[in-house]
Amino acid sequence: MRDEEHNNSKLFNNDHFYFVGLLLAALVLYTSGLGELPLRDWDEGIVAGVARNIWRGSPDSYTWLYPTINYDQPYWNKPPLVHWLIALSYSLFGVSEWSTRLAPALLSAFTVPLLYNIGREIFTSRLAAVLSALVYLTLLPIARHGRVAMLDGAIACWFCVAIYCLLRGRNNSRFLLGAGLGIGLVCLTKGIMMGVLLGGIGIIFLLWDSPKLLLNPYLWAGFVFGVLPAIAWYWLQYLHYGSEFLGISLGKQTFNRIWEPVSHVSSPPWYYLLEIAKYSLPWLIFLPRGVRLAIKDRGSSWSKLTLVWSGVYLLAISLMVTKLPWYVIPIYPGLSLLIGVSLALAWQKARYPYSWKIWLSLITVICWVASAYYGWGSVTSVSSKLDLALILVVVAVSLTIATILLWLSSRYFIPVIIIGFYLALLLLFNSSHWLWELNEAFAVKPVAAMIKQYTPLNQTIYTNYPYFRPALEFYSDRVVLPASDEELKQYWQQTQPVYLLVEPDAIDQLNLKPYQTLGNDVDDVLWQLITQAN
Repeated sequence: MRDEEHNNSKLFNNDHFYFVGLLLAALVLYTSGLGELPLRDWDEGIVAGVARNIWRGSPDSYTWLYPTINYDQPYWNKPPLVHWLIALSYSLFGVSEWSTRLAPALLSAFTVPLLYNIGREIFTSRLAAVLSALVYLTLLPIARHGRVAMLDGAIACWFCVAIYCLLRGRNNSRFLLGAGLGIGLVCLTKGIMMGVLLGGIGIIFLLWDSPKLLLNPYLWAGFVFGVLPAIAWYWLQYLHYGSEFLGISLGKQTFNRIWEPVSHVSSPPWYYLLEIAKYSLPWLIFLPRGVRLAIKDRGSSWSKLTLVWSGVYLLAISLMVTKLPWYVIPIYPGLSLLIGVSLALAWQKARYPYSWKIWLSLITVICWVASAYYGWGSVTSVSSKLDLALILVVVAVSLTIATILLWLSSRYFIPVIIIGFYLALLLLFNSSHWLWELNEAFAVKPVAAMIKQYTPLNQTIYTNYPYFRPALEFYSDRVVLPASDEELKQYWQQTQPVYLLVEPDAIDQLNLKPYQTLGNDVDDVLWQLITQAN
C-alpha cells in the first residue's frame, strides 16, 4: 500500500504527467467536430485559398515561395508559414474543412501544456501553473479561434515558445536561441510588425527582470538567426515583385493599420476591454485579484512577466486604429497566468471575496434564463435550438454547483467550473453553433456548388451582393466579385458571355434581358446564376 501511494505521489509530482495530460485534453477539445462546419469568410477562406494554391502548384512554379490567391494573383497580406502547414495537411489528407483547420488547431492545443511549462518557470507552486493552463484551455475565445484556419492561435503558440525559452535561458543560455526562433516564427506567420511588438514585450521583461541577459550573445544570435528567414522571405518578394510589394505588404497591410482602419471601420480604444469582458466569463471574475497580487508582488518574475505581457500588449493593440476581435488572442496566456495565481491562492487559503459569490451567482442566473429561452424556443419554433439550450444547461448546472460550493467556502468550486466548461465547450464544438459568424450571411456551399457546376474554370463571376466573400471563392474555385448596379449593366452589355450571381428581383430592376438561368440557390432561391440568352 505504501509503495502504491508513493508511486501515485511520484506520478502527480511529475511535470511530464501534467504536460501530456494537458496536451491530450487540449487535442480532444480543439479537434472535436473540426470539419463539421464550412469555412468562415475572410481569414479562413483566404488562408485556405492560398494554401490550396501552394498545394496545387508544382515545385517549379515556386508558388510555395511566392504565394498566390485566386488565379495567380500575388498574395501579399501575410507571410506563408501557416499556409505552408495547411498545404502540407492537404497533401496528407486532401482538401477539406478538417484538413484546413488541423494545423492551427494542433498549434493551439500545444500552447496549453506550453503555458504550464511557463508557469513552472515563474511560480513556486505547481498548482498555479496547472490552474493557469486549465483556465487557458477552457477560455471560449481561445478554444474557438484556436480551432479555425487563422493565424492568431499560431501566434500565441510561437510567442509562448519564445517566453518559455527566455525563462529557461536564465539558467541555461542556450535556450535563448529558442526565444529568437519563436519571434522569427511570429514574423513568418503574421509579419514584421507583430514580431517587433512581441519581441519588444520580451525585451521589456528582460530589462525589468534579468537585464544581464541582454548582454548574452546567445540571445542576439537567436534573434538574428530566428528572424533571418522572415527577412529573407521579404527580400525575395521585393526582388520578385519590386517596390509595389513593400507598399502593400509592409505599408497597407501592416504599418498602415496602426493609424488607418480596415474597411473604414474603427472602434474606440476600450474595444478590446469589452471583448475580453464579453468572452472571458466566468474566469474574468478572478482576474482583478490576480492583477492586485501581481502589483503587490511586483518584484517577482511572475509579476513582471504577466504585467508586461498583458499591459504592454493591451496598450499596443488598443492604440491601433484597426481593431479586429482576433487581435486580442495573444494576450490570453498572460491573463490566464494572472487568473491561475488568483485561483491557486483561493485553493490554498480558502478565503473568497464576497464579489466572487455575487458575480458567479449572477452569471448562473443568466445562464439558466438563456437555457430556458432557447429551450422554449426549440419547442415552439420550427428552427430547433435544443442543442444550444442543452449546452447552456450544462454551463448553468456546473455554475450552480460551483456557486453553492463558493458560498459554502469550499475550494472545490474551481474544478467544478473547469470540468463544466470543458464539457460545455466539447458539446458546443460538436454542434452547429460554435462558428456563429456563418449566420451573418447566406450559406456559401450550395451557391458555390451551383457556380462550380455551371461556369467554366478560371471564370470571373460578378454579383450584386455588396461584400467580398472569400469562402465563396474557395468553395466555387472561381473569382466572385461584388459589383454596383451600373457595373453589372455594363458587364451585361459589353462582355460576352458574362456570368452574374444576382437576386431574382435584380434581373428586372437592372433589365438584364434576355437572360438564361443556369441555376438557383437550392435552399431558398435567394440567388440566381444567369448569363445572356443566345
